[in-house]
Amino acid sequence: MKTIGVLTSGGDAPGMNAAIRSVTRTALAMDMSVKGIYRGFNGLLTNHIDDFSPRSVSNIIGRGGTILYTARCPEFIPIEGVRKGVQTCKNEGIDGIVVIGGDGSFRGARDLSNEGVPCVAIPATIDNDIASTNYTIGFDTAMNTAMELMDKLRDTTQSHDRCSIVEVMGRRAGYIAIHTGIACGANSILTLETKDDYTIDNAIKRIINTKTNRYRHFIIVVSEGYTAETKVDANSLAKKIEAATGIESRATILGHVQRGGTPSVRDRVAASQLGYRAVELLKEGKENRVVGFMKNSIVDYEINAALDMKKDNNDELFKIAKTISF
Repeated sequence: MKTIGVLTSGGDAPGMNAAIRSVTRTALAMDMSVKGIYRGFNGLLTNHIDDFSPRSVSNIIGRGGTILYTARCPEFIPIEGVRKGVQTCKNEGIDGIVVIGGDGSFRGARDLSNEGVPCVAIPATIDNDIASTNYTIGFDTAMNTAMELMDKLRDTTQSHDRCSIVEVMGRRAGYIAIHTGIACGANSILTLETKDDYTIDNAIKRIINTKTNRYRHFIIVVSEGYTAETKVDANSLAKKIEAATGIESRATILGHVQRGGTPSVRDRVAASQLGYRAVELLKEGKENRVVGFMKNSIVDYEINAALDMKKDNNDELFKIAKTISF
């Protein structure tokens, strides 16, 4: 292993730059060369690749987004696209690649490994929906961003005696919703995982039972997976709540602002740890692996095994939320 490439793929997440920095400097410290591959797997198809030095990654650890940019690449799904990428690696002298992204990125890493280019994948997604790790890079920053925005929203919600329905990201996973909902003292938290137990009708009943002359402001957190599955958007939920309770209700969709911003300490450290371990695995001749955290320890799994794992719904947190949120 003389030269490794590094790329970011899929949705961006705070901490990706910290991971790029860790991979680059770890590899250089181990007497390997590093090449930055731009715009995900597209870079292998367009040959958008640069040599990286220690200075290439200076002052990026605190920056959000990714200096390598990111993109989805449907052209890389067919085997012809993968083999074109393999040929680019051969032409550039790339012996292995660290892929930073989510489960879709893992599949690209697996396909490259199957065609002879060793890969190690690092989980980076604000959704925290990767089953092979307890924690993904970007999750902590996204939660803190959502929490800060909800705290600000509560000020105006309380001032006007309103109910605010706040939709947070997370794709089909409710981890951002449940964590930020508890952190902000939400009255109800609606997610796809618990849509049968935590319904909008239950939320309305809770508001009616809680409503007094002195307490007339409420926060309801809903995951984007919930609105997508139930086909009831946040604005429709607000109208339904207002009609049933008589309390003015407004919807706020936080959207992609949750992806941006300066990464938190946890995301910077986690990215540095996983980047270091990914390079170690390539140096040891191991490939087709995913690194992650389990019970506060760094672990690695074969990519197919990682993709087959199922994520815990964290029922204990939902139980706590239901108990203390009223």
